[in-house]
Amino acid sequence: MTMRIKEIVLGIAIIVLTIFVTFYGINTIFPKPNYDDFCGKISYDRPVENNATCVAEGGKWSYNIGPKVADQADGYCDLYYYCNQEYNDLSEGRSKKVFFLALPIGILIIAAGAFFFGLEAVGAGLMGGGIGTLIYGSGAYWPYTENWIRFLISLAGLVLIIWLAYYFSKKFREKKKK
Repeated sequence: MTMRIKEIVLGIAIIVLTIFVTFYGINTIFPKPNYDDFCGKISYDRPVENNATCVAEGGKWSYNIGPKVADQADGYCDLYYYCNQEYNDLSEGRSKKVFFLALPIGILIIAAGAFFFGLEAVGAGLMGGGIGTLIYGSGAYWPYTENWIRFLISLAGLVLIIWLAYYFSKKFREKKKK
């Protein structure tokens, strides 16, 4: 019984460390953009109350929707609009790269854990770490994708994992027969 608990703890440690290695490795290759590099230097000296002043200050005027209220401007100035847009565009591009790097790495880690490691705690730990890597990679790009793309990615992942499970199960059965 004690040995089984040790194997479970070892497997969990391998899961966590595998996720850390892939997470920090990917972030080293594709660092996250820093929001302050885009929008950190904007300051409001005074309220911007009209479109012309807003544009001159480098912002984008957004008009209020609905009935006009007396003594209130017809909109507001978003001085962060353009820097937010640049930041979001860069974040989306990085997320796509993270996704396309983390997906094959996660699959390879799962395959390595299933096929190459006879020690159950190590194999299971690596497989769990591979799953965590898949979640990280998919989660990074998920907000930027359409539902049909999410569906196809999920379906492809499910089919691949089921195929790997059958493939490795068959390999192990053949190995035991010999």
